[in-house]
Amino acid sequence: MSVHVKEEPVLVPNCDVENTELAVFNGNGESELENFGTCVDEITDRVNQLEQKVVEVEHFYSTKDGAAQTNTSKSNSGGKKIAISQPNNSKCNSAGKEKSKGKHVSSPDLMRQFATMFRQIAQHKWAWPFLEPVDVKGLGLHDYYKVIEKPMDLGTIKKKMESSEYSNVREIYADVRLVFKNAMRYNEEKEDVYVMAESLLEKFEEKWLLIMPKLVEEEKKQADEEAEKHANKQLTLEAAQAEMARDLSNELYEIDLQLERLRESVVQRCRKLSTQEKKGLSAALGRLSPEDLSKALKMVSESNPSFPAGAPEVELDIDVQTDVTLWRLKVFVQEALKAANKGSGGTNAQNNNNTGTGEINKNNAKRRREISDAINKASIKRAKKA
Repeated sequence: MSVHVKEEPVLVPNCDVENTELAVFNGNGESELENFGTCVDEITDRVNQLEQKVVEVEHFYSTKDGAAQTNTSKSNSGGKKIAISQPNNSKCNSAGKEKSKGKHVSSPDLMRQFATMFRQIAQHKWAWPFLEPVDVKGLGLHDYYKVIEKPMDLGTIKKKMESSEYSNVREIYADVRLVFKNAMRYNEEKEDVYVMAESLLEKFEEKWLLIMPKLVEEEKKQADEEAEKHANKQLTLEAAQAEMARDLSNELYEIDLQLERLRESVVQRCRKLSTQEKKGLSAALGRLSPEDLSKALKMVSESNPSFPAGAPEVELDIDVQTDVTLWRLKVFVQEALKAANKGSGGTNAQNNNNTGTGEINKNNAKRRREISDAINKASIKRAKKA
């Protein structure tokens, strides 16, 4: 990139940007600078607080969107849907394995209906072997607990029903099936206990089918109610987050206005750069690295959108720049050159024979010469016009 700086290339030692103190304000500069610094600190603290709230809002929506994608992955839709687990009534013998774990609570009427069905099974003439826990020691069944992982009996189920330990009929259904399945697993098919358990299980499944329609209806109704409750809760949360987002937007807008007013106030109190300072700034721009020079040109374009900061060759007229831009450039150039000198000094001390560094210095020197030539050409052109 080639930069032509329209300014007399007269360098004054005490105008060197690297060595000058930034006496920005007229009059009582220290006091005004301290006041402006306090204002900036207050604004910064407020922005940090708002930033935390913004993170909370972003986290809420990112979490919500992630949950929505998970819940609707099967349907390949990106909408905000709520996944509701429907009861599996395709096979009665699998219903006991899908306990609702409190998600569904059977109505008292359905519990009474199941209790009647249970009583009929328990009072059957073949139910007596299953009314009490298996007497493992008395019967000498030494391998019983190796074969049966979870013993169960109708008497234990009855006690749990009377003490309201079951919340829904599916849980009771699973335990009743377990009683007969255990007996069929431990005993041979030809044994009486196996035949009795198989027969009672068949009768129990037939009675279970009679209450299934009511059970499914209840579960669907309760699932719909839970879905509606969840949706309303979600809408409330979204409304609260949306309101917070609006408040954040308004507060950030107010901060922008406050910063703009502060900037205008600073500009009004800033002294103008002297002619010598402008000349020093022009020369200092030529000593910037390509990266820092691009940043400096970007500052110019921020106050002058028509300025082609990214063009291969640009012409920068120092005299037409605003006071704010000049002061920004002055501060930036001063810090950049200090950092470059400090870094290059340390590097040269440690890497005197580093060819890479020599190449970089050569490129920088070549670039500085190009900029100096451009400055001289502008000076000659101005002299001819005069």
